[in-house]
Amino acid sequence: MTTVPPEPAPPAVEPGTETIVAPAAAASVENAVLAEAADVVEGALDAREEEALENLDNPRRLLLVHAHPDDETTSTGVTMARYAASGASITLVTCTRGEEGEVVSPDLAHLTSAGDAALAEHRMQELAAALEALGVEDHRYLGDPGEYRDSGMAGTPSNEHPQAFCRTPVDEAALRLVSVIREVRPQVVVTYDPRGGYEHPDHIQAHRVATRAVDLAAEDSVAGGEPWKVGKVYWSALPESLVREGLRRMRAAGDEGFGELDPDGELPFTTPDAEITTVVDGRDFFDAKLAAWRAYPSQVSLDTPFLRMAEDPREFWGREYYRLARGRAVPDSDNPDGRETDLFAGIA
Repeated sequence: MTTVPPEPAPPAVEPGTETIVAPAAAASVENAVLAEAADVVEGALDAREEEALENLDNPRRLLLVHAHPDDETTSTGVTMARYAASGASITLVTCTRGEEGEVVSPDLAHLTSAGDAALAEHRMQELAAALEALGVEDHRYLGDPGEYRDSGMAGTPSNEHPQAFCRTPVDEAALRLVSVIREVRPQVVVTYDPRGGYEHPDHIQAHRVATRAVDLAAEDSVAGGEPWKVGKVYWSALPESLVREGLRRMRAAGDEGFGELDPDGELPFTTPDAEITTVVDGRDFFDAKLAAWRAYPSQVSLDTPFLRMAEDPREFWGREYYRLARGRAVPDSDNPDGRETDLFAGIA
């Protein structure tokens, strides 16, 4: 039988000769090791990946999906500014570059005849300036230049353009958005309702793409990144009562703006008040929204009737409204109408 001799015992340490590592020295060694590891990680990541890791350290992450440059400011400007100022991570995805936008400024009329690329480039610059005003740093376009094109208003020839966003297969575009969702891991996603607010083809398509992407991002069977389940999905909304009140005020003042709209008639682009679940009070950030609007001279005139619908535009446009499409509403007991006042309410 073969026997294995026991290992020799370690030599005895005489009292008083033990090696003791001081706490400060141990901490120094630990910090050096961590710093070396950080250098290795940083060297392996590009700037986008580093930013993504930093975003994941943020306990509140909001993703907004909009159709064209300027939509984000009109629908969700004070929301973005308020949460950005509070330190939340805000990511905006814009689906097109606004090639079919109507140029409202006479000083920029040349953009109408300069071709798609010129207007798209101009609107991209406007969007960058608007996001700076709102304090939003993380912005992406859903596709490469010319890939997802502004479809124009419903029923116009531009709807038939081969690259029109409204013609893009939903799953194809949704998978692009899945990669963003899995990267930034938002607890909350904001987009449009199924009719796209006012039935613009690209708004409707943005709704479809965002909805599908939220589903696909949670599926283990979908390749590309770790699955992520979004906690809450909201649709931006304009309360019916708010618009009716604004129109009546304008008519009483002899203002014929939006003359085609009857304060007592149908207002299909609004949402019944009973369906509004959430209001974000961003009146303190209305100036940021106004500055962002000013960044869009090609698309936005500050003489718009929209800004005349209330005696104080801050009261009308300083609050933004939403319908909760997925997740659990957490009403604010301090809010007189009982609605939620925080998109992250109930998020652990």
